[in-house]
Amino acid sequence: MTGHVAVLGAGYAGLAAAVTLAAAGAAVTLVDANRTPGGRARRVDYRGTGLDNGQHILLGAYRETLALMREVGAPAALLRREPLALRYPGSLALAAPRLPAPLHLAVALARAEGLAWPERRAALRLALAIRRAEAAAREGETVEGFLDRLSQPPRVRRLLWEPLCVAALNTPAPRADAAVFARVLRDALARRRADSDLLLPAADLTSLLPDPAIAWLGERGARILLGRRATGLAREGGRWRVQFAQADPLEFDAVVCAAAPFEAAALLAAVPGLGPLAGKLAAMAHEPITTVYLQYEGRVALPFPMIGLDGGHAQWLFDRERLGGPRGLVAAVISASRAQAGLDHDVLATAVHRELARVASLPGPPAWTKVITEKRATFACVPGLARPGADSGAPALALAGDYTAGAYPATLEAAVASGRRAARLLLDRKAP
Repeated sequence: MTGHVAVLGAGYAGLAAAVTLAAAGAAVTLVDANRTPGGRARRVDYRGTGLDNGQHILLGAYRETLALMREVGAPAALLRREPLALRYPGSLALAAPRLPAPLHLAVALARAEGLAWPERRAALRLALAIRRAEAAAREGETVEGFLDRLSQPPRVRRLLWEPLCVAALNTPAPRADAAVFARVLRDALARRRADSDLLLPAADLTSLLPDPAIAWLGERGARILLGRRATGLAREGGRWRVQFAQADPLEFDAVVCAAAPFEAAALLAAVPGLGPLAGKLAAMAHEPITTVYLQYEGRVALPFPMIGLDGGHAQWLFDRERLGGPRGLVAAVISASRAQAGLDHDVLATAVHRELARVASLPGPPAWTKVITEKRATFACVPGLARPGADSGAPALALAGDYTAGAYPATLEAAVASGRRAARLLLDRKAP
């Protein structure tokens, strides 16, 4: 099918779908309610500074995302590649040498500072188990149960596996799906050494991929409708009619619904036969992510562009100055941040400032702070979760989004891969 296709949602999933469709010769109209593309990974302008609505890092294993960036001409310099390293000042220092996988991980664990030899041996035992991925995790098992069964010591859990779990799945270990966690670790750590590299964005998340993708689509004649909200879908005469808020409806041969699950549920609810699917999407549980930005009047030199914190509100700190941002800007990330949801923003920012002061020399109090909470940043990655496929069940209507069925939890890679799948599903079907 190479007719006129609407892509509803200009996040990473929608952009991947739109680029794949346009490259195959389809006429594409890209629609998003926000004026800034990127979805839940986009730029937020505040006080003349480009912030993000959440911090994201990529891994060398993110093949779909990296391929899409190359396709649309996103500069490689926008990603700073670093060998795998986890640094908790005063608690843990782990760095992987440039050796073949999984030897690089074994050496990193053997040399890890801050862990006793029995703790290193236990961590290595789990690292060897993840090479079997799903076979190492039992059906319905949580990450907490997985760590219990593999006899991981409390310090290894607190400083290594539990932070990686909440960072990758945005779901706490007592509730997170062990099979998905093991699969992520296997793909990142146990296949190729380069797969474990940390790719730190050296630009805001909209500049990283959405802006180049929008420019690429525009050069190929795609219609870009940002700041326009789709409010309904209807199948009429073999075509799809898309309703908009305060704008005339438009008709298309096919649609990729790349909105977030709760938004997709509202669009699909009125489509005959899709009520049950809409109900499942509306019922999906979500987890928040909070980012606390602190702007100082002088340089804040963290020992590494990204470091971990143990025992406070913030889990990870990013030195945005060293990643291409303004002088003195630090971003603190709190994944699965339900516990912080009720805190006053000034109270939370003050607490994070004190946590930062324990690991870095600060030039004084911050000139300003900004707390951004994405309340439904990701789906809750729990055991037994049924994620829908790209095929909605309705003619010429495909689903895309990091929540759809795939190997990974809600990550940029999962979003891009889902957009590719949705586009190919439509392209592989014969036009009526």
